[in-house]
Amino acid sequence: MSEFSPDAQPRRREPVFNMPGVIVLFVAIFAGIHAWREYLIDAVADGDVLRRFAFVPGRLTAVFDMDAIAATLTSLSRDANQLDIARYFLDDGSAQYWTLISYSFLHGDWVHLGVNSLWLAAFGAPVAHRFGWLRFVALFAVTAVAGALMYYVFHRMEFVPMVGASASISGIMAAAIRFVFVPGGPLGPAIYPIPLPPHLAARLPAAGLIAALSDRRVVQFTLTWFIINFVFGLASVPLGITAAAVAWEAHAGGFLAGFLLFNLFDPPPPDPSEFGDWLPPDDLGRHA
Repeated sequence: MSEFSPDAQPRRREPVFNMPGVIVLFVAIFAGIHAWREYLIDAVADGDVLRRFAFVPGRLTAVFDMDAIAATLTSLSRDANQLDIARYFLDDGSAQYWTLISYSFLHGDWVHLGVNSLWLAAFGAPVAHRFGWLRFVALFAVTAVAGALMYYVFHRMEFVPMVGASASISGIMAAAIRFVFVPGGPLGPAIYPIPLPPHLAARLPAAGLIAALSDRRVVQFTLTWFIINFVFGLASVPLGITAAAVAWEAHAGGFLAGFLLFNLFDPPPPDPSEFGDWLPPDDLGRHA
């Protein structure tokens, strides 16, 4: 490492609130949609919103296996309420492919929305600083689709709608752990006399996939996340923590997509000039 003197620290002041605009926009969209559903439309109209924009696995199955769907409806004939729900969400039998993404903008209640927003702010900020708004939006969409498809694998004959941004947020968490633990990174060991500001620390070169899988902190975080997600998904309703089942399968699908597809979204290494006097130019690229 070349010499780096504290006297070279920039004289500018870092803003206290440095949340990327794309994170604020997502939270505002979540809140705006939920407020509209909660206060401005009635229950009938809200049911139609869920039918049009929530992800319903059975609708996807109906595209290529309508016989199986018919058999499922027949099996529900003994429970008129369940049969009515299935028919309502099956609608005209079309797949409504946009719901693979649109479900992530709907939430079950304000607590669900608030928890997702907090996790998005915590893990999404460094990812947004690194990716920029366009790549971040693309990651959000791809991990939403991955989460819906993983959920579908386990619930292909069900007609209960799935909502929430948790799959995408799980994918964003996974993307974050590909770089936040690198030396000098947001959660990595300090290697510079003056810590980098968060928006610059997030731009340091990420660990490769093999290196990430060999990093004890990444492995511990991943294992802990999967255990908590699995246990919470299975036990939340029986323990009275949540009223509706947690779609742990969707979370897992989003997480795996964010972790494994990280390189598809990661931008080229930054120009050393972007770091000004914070970081010696020859230090960039050392941690790839």
